[in-house]
Formats: sequence, structure tokens, C-alpha cells
Amino acid sequence: MASQDGDDGSMPTDYEIAQDAEKRPIADVIAPFGLERDDLELLGEHKAKVRLEAIERLREGGDPDGKLVLVTGMTPTPLGEGKTVTTVGLGQAFNQLEEDAAVAIREPSLGPVFGVKGGAAGGGYSQVLPMEDINLHFTGDLHALTSAHNLIATMLDNHIKQGNELDVAVNWINWPRAIDMNDRVLRETVVGLGGEVTGVPREDGFVLTAASELMAVLCLADGIADLKARLARIIVAYDGDGDPVTVDDIGATGAAAILLKDALKPNVVQTIEGTPAFVHGGPFANIAHGTNSLIADEVAAHCAEYVITEAGFGSDLGAEKFMNIVCRLGDLEPDAVTIVASVRALKYHGQDMWPPDVDALEAEDVDAVHRGLENLDKHVNNLRQFGVPVVVAVNRFPTDTDAEIEAVLDHCEDDLGVPAAESTVFEDGGEGGLELAERLVEAAESASTFEPLYELEAPIDEKIETVATEIYGADGVEFHGDARDDIERLTGLGFDDVPICMSKTFHSLSDDASQKGVPEDWTLEVKEIYPSAGAGFLVVLTADVLTLPGLPSEPAAAGMDLHDDGSVSGLF
Repeated sequence: MASQDGDDGSMPTDYEIAQDAEKRPIADVIAPFGLERDDLELLGEHKAKVRLEAIERLREGGDPDGKLVLVTGMTPTPLGEGKTVTTVGLGQAFNQLEEDAAVAIREPSLGPVFGVKGGAAGGGYSQVLPMEDINLHFTGDLHALTSAHNLIATMLDNHIKQGNELDVAVNWINWPRAIDMNDRVLRETVVGLGGEVTGVPREDGFVLTAASELMAVLCLADGIADLKARLARIIVAYDGDGDPVTVDDIGATGAAAILLKDALKPNVVQTIEGTPAFVHGGPFANIAHGTNSLIADEVAAHCAEYVITEAGFGSDLGAEKFMNIVCRLGDLEPDAVTIVASVRALKYHGQDMWPPDVDALEAEDVDAVHRGLENLDKHVNNLRQFGVPVVVAVNRFPTDTDAEIEAVLDHCEDDLGVPAAESTVFEDGGEGGLELAERLVEAAESASTFEPLYELEAPIDEKIETVATEIYGADGVEFHGDARDDIERLTGLGFDDVPICMSKTFHSLSDDASQKGVPEDWTLEVKEIYPSAGAGFLVVLTADVLTLPGLPSEPAAAGMDLHDDGSVSGLF
């Protein structure tokens, strides 16, 4: 697809492109891939959920055959470097090469949509449609998760109010409320005013729905029975003796499962070029495992020869967790991985910029690109440790110059010894990703020796140190305050044989957001470790990572409007 200019010669907005795109009935889009009309629960003409009965039928036919291509990235600027647009564009490019492909990505959270980063539906001529629906309420999955999360919180507080038979320690409650909005004033709250009417006073707070353990549970469950088992074992508090109090203990498993029964079903939509796209789940990669649902990946792999899926933020976060957590829990092996790099991100590291000033990165600076390549090199070498073929995608932005692009491509081919290709899928759709897709087909057909980075049986502190030194480049780990006590307690509770999920800033390879490039001579500081028992991993808190962001000084929401004819403006 060639790019199309607006009336003034500029490229149309994402919203304008999405509105002008011709959408086919979703049942027609997915039918050639093996899902019939009766396999779908239609939500209008252009979006649907896949029935759980259809998923069981696919499973009965044997293991999925589709090859898995993971899209990750270098350490990004705050605006992101285009992993989602690359994922969507690659799905289109594979199909242009007559390699049947499906896309699998996460659902947007309303927090970023109305904040600063924008939506999660891709962009330009590599979007999933209907873009405005997907970026807003979509099929209601995040609302269901919010309701289920808060139902558990309500039932916990009610249990305490009604006599507290479980002896819940009010100062040892681990289950906050949830909201799908960036609202910083709710990070720390006090609930209850005492007395018979308003309940027991205690400190509380909110997390973004995407940061909730329920989001991780939904994305890792393979069906209703597994969903209920994961819900049941979620630890919401501890009693006076330090023993866990679970969702099942407070009688909330069944009701929470009811609220999530439809959210468990994968959503299927289409790209601008008619490639099937499974958009389901949305855990963040800096505080959770950062990929769409396993059940969506599974359905896509049954339907297509290639599944193009994405891991959030840089490879030190999303890809590391995909390899060490998601692949283990989902019995997956990626066939190839592409790491998205951009000239502006390379200059961002080459200029050692903090705080970020993205506008200052527009001027040509080939020397800064060269200096920033050490960050890309580190990410490529991180991925090589897992034994999976790596291809670099150089996502081109309008201000990039030929000299800057060539500097990156030459370095990858000549110095790093890794295949690379320029990607213009934002402007050109699938056509702009053909070279990248060809290189990924070749990579996916080559030998892979995939292995996770650590053994599950390794001690908790050893697993943390492995990720810190091998992926982040730290000299070692310092366990602060109660972190050592957490390790001892969790080992005693039997949580020493599960993967670890590192909670770390995405702005740097280190735990200091201001450190660019490849930081040296530093030690990772671990503050707390707690179980995400329903998801099946331990969360390791490093530097301050916000589980409920706030809005920026100029939130995107302030520029949005709804017009009398029902059209929307300001939505990207």
C-alpha cells in the first residue's frame, strides 16, 4: 500500500486513516484461517470474541503449527519506538509475501490513551481496526477486570468488618483497589472511618488495572478451570501468624470468575490490510510480564503459519519476561525475534539525554547515532543468550536522514553481525516491511536453540542476580531492608521454584532512569519481593516504579472532542 497524503500534502492522522479504511466483516476476515461464523461471538460487524468451545475444538486437532515471531525493542524514548506499529506492519508484510500470518497484541489501557503515550493500536497504515473502539472501551475486558479486582477488595474488607474469622492482619493487606485511569491522587488512600457504618480504618490505594495481578492471571489462563484455580490462590493478605489469606479463603473465587468469563475469550479484529489480529489482555512490562494473552497466541498459532506478537518496552523487560516466564508457563519456543530500533532512540542514548527532550532529537546527528549504538548492541546480545535468531528492525521516522539510517544498518551487518532492515510500515503499510519480513522468514526457518536464562530450581536470590548481571549489566545485587526476609519467608512458603518478574524502570537498562546507553559500575537495588501466586511468579521491586501513573502537564485528553455527527477529533 502506498502512502496517501492529506489535502495539504501532509500525512493524514491515524484517526483519519482509520476512518477512511475499508473494513470487511470480521467473520469473512477470519474464515480463511479456520474459524467459522459459529466460532465467533460477534460484537458488531468488525470485532468478535472467539468462543471457548472453538478453542477446545482447535486443541483437539493437535498442537499449533504456527511459527512464533517476537517483536521487542531497544531502550525507548518516553514516546516509544514503534513496536506495535512494527508488529502490525509485519503481519501485513508476511501476508503480502503469501505467508499466512496473524498478529497478537495487547489491549490499550485508558491511562496512556488519555495521558501522554497514546493508544496501542499501531499507527499510520499499520493499524488494527476499529481503532477508536480498540483504544477506548473495546469489548469491555478492562472494565470486567476492574470490577472483578474491586469485588475481591470489597469482599476482603467486608470479611474484616463482619468479624474477621480469618484473623486478617489489617496492616498486612496486599490487595489494593484498581482503576483504568491515570489518577495519581489515588495511589495512597485511607479507607473506612470506623464505627458500624463505614468499616475498619486502614491504609489502602489503587493500581492501574493493567498493573493488577488479575490482568496477569487472565493473560496466563488457558480456560475456565485454570482461571478459577489461579483466582483461588491469589494472596490478598496475611493473618496474624503470617500465613497467606487467599481469594478462595474469602469466598470470592466464583463471583470474580463470573465477571471474567467473557473477558477470557480472545478478541479478534483486523488490520488495515485485512490481516487477522488477536487483541487481548494488557499487562505492562515494567511491573508485570508485558505480553498479550497466551490463549490468544495459541489460537493465532492454530490459525496461521506465523504469529507476530509483541513484548512491552525494551528487551530487558518484555522480552526477558517472555523468554523466562511466558514461554515456560505457555510451553512456547519463539522461532525468531526482531528488535525495534530507531534513530531518535539511538540519539537519545548517544546524547545521554535526561530529562528527555524528544523535539531536540530531530536534527541530524550521525555521531550521536554511533554513540547510541552500544544500547542496541546490548539488547541484541541479551537476546542472543536465549539461543533465538535475531533481526533488527530500524523503524524510520519522518525526520530520520538517509545517513543516519545507513549508519545503523551498516553497523548491524558489518560490526554486530546481525541481519537488519529498514521499516517504513507506518507510512507504507505491509509494503514497507517486506524486506524485514523476508529476513524474519529466513531467521525463523534457521536453527533455534532456545533456553531460558535460569533454572526454576535455582534459589530466589540467584535468579534475581542472573537477570541483573546477564541482562541489565549490573555488577551485582543489593537486597535492601525486608527483601532478605521476603526471600526467606517465600522460600518457606514454597515459592522458590517459580519464575521471577522484575519491576524496573523502562527508561534505562539500569534501575536509575537517568542512566543512558549501557551503564557500568552499578548495583541493582532490590527493595521488596512478593508472590503473584495466581499468575505463578514472584514480583521483584527495584527502584520506584509507579503502579498508578499520573497525567502529564498537557494530557492527550485535553485535545480530544466529540462532534455533533458522532465523529471524534484529537484521538491520535
